[in-house]
Amino acid sequence: MKPLLSIIVTLGLMGSAWAAAPGEPGGTPPNEQTAREVLNKSPRHGEWVEIKVEGAEAPLKSYIVYPERKDKAPVVIVIHEIFGESDWVRSVADQLAADGFIAIAPDMLSGHGPNGGGTDSLGDRQGVTRAVMGLKRDEVMRDINAVRDYGLKLSAASGKSATIGFCWGGGQSFAYATVQPGLNAAVVYYGTPPSKQAMEQIKCPVLGCYGGNDNRVSSTVPAATAQMKELGKSYDPHIFDGAGHGFLRGQEQSKANAKAAQEAWTLTIAFLKEHTK
Repeated sequence: MKPLLSIIVTLGLMGSAWAAAPGEPGGTPPNEQTAREVLNKSPRHGEWVEIKVEGAEAPLKSYIVYPERKDKAPVVIVIHEIFGESDWVRSVADQLAADGFIAIAPDMLSGHGPNGGGTDSLGDRQGVTRAVMGLKRDEVMRDINAVRDYGLKLSAASGKSATIGFCWGGGQSFAYATVQPGLNAAVVYYGTPPSKQAMEQIKCPVLGCYGGNDNRVSSTVPAATAQMKELGKSYDPHIFDGAGHGFLRGQEQSKANAKAAQEAWTLTIAFLKEHTK
């Protein structure tokens, strides 16, 4: 019998001829070029909030999007790439909300820019990248904890939580699963794994999505798979042929990226729904 996620992906691809558009329920997040347009058309309530972090000099500026549903919803924390907070990251949060989740995308550079600013205050992408690489692990884990605490206290929240991260954020999503025993699920997009010693602390299932042409990251998958299996942890990695690093954001760059994005996102939503219900 095929695993549930494989069946869902197969059915999703069979229906790709009438697939929903980005920003619609059942759709795939947009590429980087169209993210702002999709956000501007979103019917969902999205807003900026400032999340207080104990021990931090500045609050964590975060973009939160609420789903349109009558019951309480799980909280998914969206951890940005090495490129910081962006329209594209916010569009991912919006897509998660379209599929029924409360999505919160924190700017992990809050307070690290000039005059206490965040990503927007750091100028070009090179400056943002340097700032992200300078973030300390303990600070990152502390900030994600603060976002999770904030989300779970919302009256619309169901009490279940998950993380999803991309590139640098993918590695942080995996790492956060090693320090937060209450997390229900973690999704890793082309991020590197934690050490085997850290993996011992993971309590939740982890889904991994990687590009076949991204050997810097995908080469770490076999060892991580073996280590997680040895430790008795749930890890479901998928490597998509021909796709490059950042394929979900760079869907327009190649047919392989576009195909990987659709397949990976179908897996992602099924995985999150299964483990946060």
